[in-house]
Amino acid sequence: MSIRTCLGCRARTEPAHLVRIVSAGGAAVVDPDRRLPGRGAWVHPTQQCVERAVRAIPRALRQRLDTSPIARWAQDGLDPSPDRRNEKHMDN
Repeated sequence: MSIRTCLGCRARTEPAHLVRIVSAGGAAVVDPDRRLPGRGAWVHPTQQCVERAVRAIPRALRQRLDTSPIARWAQDGLDPSPDRRNEKHMDN
């Protein structure tokens, strides 16, 4: 079982509880399916962790990046979280 560290709070946990962030086209973006190539950074999908992580993302991904997509994602409510992606909706 792999363990990842949240860039925001530095807590170590399973990847299922974190969101992966990668570099794409010079910007940091959320990788909701965890399938994009390259180095990834991990963060809890909480406002507090994402706000703390924004400054650390370029260093973690080892390149200069535009982190505004991540800041926008945090402002827009951080959806979808990794735990909610696996939820199945039931029709009534």
